[in-house]
Amino acid sequence: MGTYILKRLLLIIPTLFFILLINFVVVQLAPGGPVEQAVQQAESFQGMGNAAMGAEVASNSNQASQYQGARGLSDEMVEKIKAQYGFDKSAPERFWMMLKGYLHFDFGTSFFKDKPVTQLLWEKMPVTVSLGLWSTLLIYLVSIPLGIKKAKQHGMIFDKSTSLLLAVGYAVPSFVFAVLLIVFFAGGSYFQWFPLQGLVSDDFHSLSLFGKIKDYFWHMTLPLIAIVLGGFAGLTYLTKYSFMEELNKQYVIAARAKGLNENRVLYGHVFRNAMLIVIAGLPEALVGIFFVGNLFIEIIFNLDGLGLLGFEAITQRDYPVIFGTLFLFTLLGLVLRLISDVLYQIIDPRINFESRGAK
Repeated sequence: MGTYILKRLLLIIPTLFFILLINFVVVQLAPGGPVEQAVQQAESFQGMGNAAMGAEVASNSNQASQYQGARGLSDEMVEKIKAQYGFDKSAPERFWMMLKGYLHFDFGTSFFKDKPVTQLLWEKMPVTVSLGLWSTLLIYLVSIPLGIKKAKQHGMIFDKSTSLLLAVGYAVPSFVFAVLLIVFFAGGSYFQWFPLQGLVSDDFHSLSLFGKIKDYFWHMTLPLIAIVLGGFAGLTYLTKYSFMEELNKQYVIAARAKGLNENRVLYGHVFRNAMLIVIAGLPEALVGIFFVGNLFIEIIFNLDGLGLLGFEAITQRDYPVIFGTLFLFTLLGLVLRLISDVLYQIIDPRINFESRGAK
């Protein structure tokens, strides 16, 4: 087991390298980088100023249209802008400097927010973590009891009727539920019971402790409902079929033959064994909830977390923030998947990744 963990930890390094390299190349090829945006903004600003001056002297000269804004920025100014964003160096040099900084978890400074990327990630992380933890807790609280009941009543009316609900939850992504909830309950077309966006109200700091808690969950209600609706189906199916598999095993038949009632058999024997696979899958579930579902929810509800930060960085071509969030998400995803594999083998010693040649 130790050898397998060591191999996986060592493989994280080349995995991160190639992911960063591929995304670096793609970003360099994409049009409209930070230099182009800065030049365009400078030209627009300069053009407005010179247009005002040109209007004053238009009667004295028929060449007012030849102000500098019409001709564009000077070459010296463009070179200064390139140096400001580090684009006075070649792409390999920029990539090498980025890698050297990442060895010390120095992700550079944001182009447009003028803050270190590590500081931005640290500031935005509580929102993403709180959203992920609450949604994961609610998904497990809904999915496990529902999956157990479906296993107990497999093929009966309850099982068949809830299967339609699960099919919808499995097929429809969280962000679609988010849009529907906004339309119906956040002033879109019908009711305005919940706020449209944001994590807290503007007067949050002036509220009492109870008022702050109430305001926080008032804002979190619709995002959490959207995540739960889009994420509970898979875990429910996993729970159901884990319990059904255990219910058909010999020790369950023996327990029933001894005269134990159904609840004693289910929660005294089956529950512990069936829940092992569900618990072992928790890290993998966190990967999906944190890094897929929550990102879109943060954008839709304007929650100031890592997902919204990454989206804004992409639209602004803020490369340090883009690569910093990518590095963090990739690293956490790889670590959580490693933890998931380790839990599987701890819970079920029959699983041996080393004997199967797993990498």
